[in-house]
Amino acid sequence: MRTRWIALALALVGAAALALSSIEPWWYAGEATIGPYGTHHCFGGDCQSTGLTWLGGTDLWMRTAIATRAAAILATIILVVLAGALAAGRVPKLVAKTVLSTALCAVLAGGYFVAKFPPLGGESIGVGPILFAGGLVAALVAAVLVLRLPATTGDRSARAGRGSAG
Repeated sequence: MRTRWIALALALVGAAALALSSIEPWWYAGEATIGPYGTHHCFGGDCQSTGLTWLGGTDLWMRTAIATRAAAILATIILVVLAGALAAGRVPKLVAKTVLSTALCAVLAGGYFVAKFPPLGGESIGVGPILFAGGLVAALVAAVLVLRLPATTGDRSARAGRGSAG
């Protein structure tokens, strides 16, 4: 019972961290903030959002930025489903396995996005990758905890007293 609530809390923390990682800056370069969503910069009081092309990264790197953001959003949705099923008293092992595969995809996309960031000189890391990594760790721990929970006895019809004879 206690493990279920820990897994539920970790799933919600992971979902929140991953959702925030998709909108928070991953790098700061002067007045510009850079993340998987694109860049936002203010020069002379004129603020605007642009894509990632001006950074000089490869097309694959820019596509990976989109994949990183999509993976964070998908993992957020799956983690909320996992938390909802846990709160309802279920042991959602299939959802937990889906969390594992979604997290693996996010690790691959996010890892490439960070590893192949084109150096600008003078950039500093933002909170985005920290939230992303923390959210993935929370997601993985929640999924493993759910997979280690004992399965509920019988299906819904058997628990309701309508078990099949057979």
